[in-house]
Amino acid sequence: KPVYTDELLDEINAINEWPVAIVGEFDEKYLSLPREVLITTMQKNQKYFPIEDGHGKLKPYFITFSNIESNKPEVIQEGNERVIKPRLDDAQFFWKQDLKVGLENRVPKLQKIIFQKDLGTVAEKSNRVSVLVEYIAKLIDGDVKLARRAATLAKADLLTEMVGEFANLQGIMGRYYALHEGEKEEVAIAIEEQYFPKQSGGITPQTKTGQILAIADKLDTLCGIFSVGLLPTGDKDPYALRRATLGILRIIIENDHDIDLNELVIRSLDQFSHQFDKEVTRQTILVFIYERLKGYCIDLGFTQEAYQAVHSCEITNPTDFVKRIQALKTFTQLPEAESLASANKRISNILKKTDWNKVNDLSNLVESQELSLLKAAEIAEESITPLNDKKKYQQSLQQLTELKPVIDDFFENVMVNVENEPLRQSRLSLLSKVASLLSSVADISKLH
Repeated sequence: KPVYTDELLDEINAINEWPVAIVGEFDEKYLSLPREVLITTMQKNQKYFPIEDGHGKLKPYFITFSNIESNKPEVIQEGNERVIKPRLDDAQFFWKQDLKVGLENRVPKLQKIIFQKDLGTVAEKSNRVSVLVEYIAKLIDGDVKLARRAATLAKADLLTEMVGEFANLQGIMGRYYALHEGEKEEVAIAIEEQYFPKQSGGITPQTKTGQILAIADKLDTLCGIFSVGLLPTGDKDPYALRRATLGILRIIIENDHDIDLNELVIRSLDQFSHQFDKEVTRQTILVFIYERLKGYCIDLGFTQEAYQAVHSCEITNPTDFVKRIQALKTFTQLPEAESLASANKRISNILKKTDWNKVNDLSNLVESQELSLLKAAEIAEESITPLNDKKKYQQSLQQLTELKPVIDDFFENVMVNVENEPLRQSRLSLLSKVASLLSSVADISKLH
């Protein structure tokens, strides 16, 4: 089977008017090189299609393309076989040279590579990431020791000959070299997975250490670049911050990690020593993250109204956010949903337009309808609070439907803005209590 990308296929089509495939061969000794090295060498340098068997194992053959129906295709074949040999020799040389040095020996030299002029060197970035991985590992019950080791070695392969020649192999070569040097397999895999997902919809890290490292590395970049004011504008996003942010969200949500991004952003920003407004930067970063989360939720099939309903509750845990919006989607199918959303909006408008003193004095309620609503609200609160604590949001929203008849009865028979000041304040306090319940999972007034 030929191994190629859509981009390479398009390029071959573009540079040939009459493409004719010719199979070439190379020495089997080169198959000892990492698969990705062989593929990159052939695809990037020579525009060849490597060939693999039915099990995905590379064979010592390649496909090249002639722009003519040649009478002597064997001459074209031989020429390409001569050309590929020095390329593969170079790759083999890089591989052997890199193995002599080792990743850990390269780590001190990261001090000579600038990450960003205001944010310091790659070594300084690695130190910041090491602090973050320890914090994240404890949050999600990861192995702190493995996470710190992966963070220490994460960028060392940037100094290898192979990555110097083929930048797209960063992380991949780190994994190979780490395994060769006897590092724990999860550490080696994490070095590659720090760059996942590599494109929209791409796979996220599969190991917990990889997830920890990927979140920490992306977050450090996001917070660092925002702290020096280099925010993405329009189509310009030189540090790929949109992709990094979506990657952070996907890793957290799709692996059901319990992580508060607000706390994480604060910890990341605290590590930078240059002068900037941390509070303004924190707020700006969270707005940027929420924009990506909104797109993520809409791509999953949720409505903008549902997103806004949850967003209004200022949820900074992405996993919790998605659980709430999933429950809300089910809730909107219930017959009571529209009426409750309308009631919540009505209550919200009343509270905004009146002089409620926010004392929460319910002692002046006298009418049967308001007393019934108070009792129903207290019963609902007793059942909803533990459900919300356990993140059983669908059941919590289901409980709210019990309030519909008493809310309807209240508004039909009770005047809120009466002249009796103590009574008015008690009724406003009651409505505030009801509004708090109706917005405990999401602000359902946004659905109306």
